[in-house]
Amino acid sequence: MIRAFILVRTKPGTSEEVVRARRIKGVKLANSVLGRYDAVLVIESKSLEELRKTIYEVLEKLEHVEHTETLISFSPD
Repeated sequence: MIRAFILVRTKPGTSEEVVRARRIKGVKLANSVLGRYDAVLVIESKSLEELRKTIYEVLEKLEHVEHTETLISFSPD
């Protein structure tokens, strides 16, 4: 299982729209945050290809998303 933390910048005042992305397959957690980014999502997938599709074909196409940064977690499991 691959786990990724997605840091998201949105148009001002629209982070809650992105947080609703928790309904997307693979999104385990989605929260608005304060700071350089507006939201953080945790996505779990079975492969890098599945992760890529979730990020680039679904998440980044949301209307209010301006920028994402992906942090892939490496677990010793």
